[in-house]
Amino acid sequence: MKIILVGATGTIGRHLQQALSPKHDLVTASRHNSYLKVDITQPDSIWDMFETIGRFDALVSVTGHGVFGSLPDLKNDDFYEGIKSKLMGQINLVLIGQHYINAGGSFTLTSGILAEEPIRGGTSLSMINSALNGFTMAAATELQNSVRLNTVSPGLVEDSVATLGASFPGHDPVPMQRVVNAYVKSIESGLTGKVIKVYG
Repeated sequence: MKIILVGATGTIGRHLQQALSPKHDLVTASRHNSYLKVDITQPDSIWDMFETIGRFDALVSVTGHGVFGSLPDLKNDDFYEGIKSKLMGQINLVLIGQHYINAGGSFTLTSGILAEEPIRGGTSLSMINSALNGFTMAAATELQNSVRLNTVSPGLVEDSVATLGASFPGHDPVPMQRVVNAYVKSIESGLTGKVIKVYG
């Protein structure tokens, strides 16, 4: 399959490159240090990426960010930063990508455990992850030509414990191989409209 991996230089993206490249024609994209540069906060950049790549069979997104901060300190712009990036950035990969994907192809997005298990300072990310999960379940019913859509919702991955562990008290870190397997399941199985949870 010809697979686009958006966010290829990130924590999960690097492991997905290793897992997918031996079996598939992998095209990597990110804001920095990838075959293609794409800024998912800019729809025109997404259009340009698809125009460059052309037809494809699957897209995996492991990109997008949101603002961490205590609720009393969060401002309107803090919420919109995450909405523009992790939420609408990934949604636009589907909205635009549906015009380029081959019949029977698939999209796989990334949300996260904060949709179900909030932490202090994570309100913006909880909102965004919940919205991504809802979009996935609804949009999958309307995609045409047997195109599938799933979202992987990982917990705190082992590789992020050093930087994020203090913000996730009591969370059991998830082995990266389990996370990678969830993306492979989304790409290579027949699932659609699912939120694939990978929690400790």
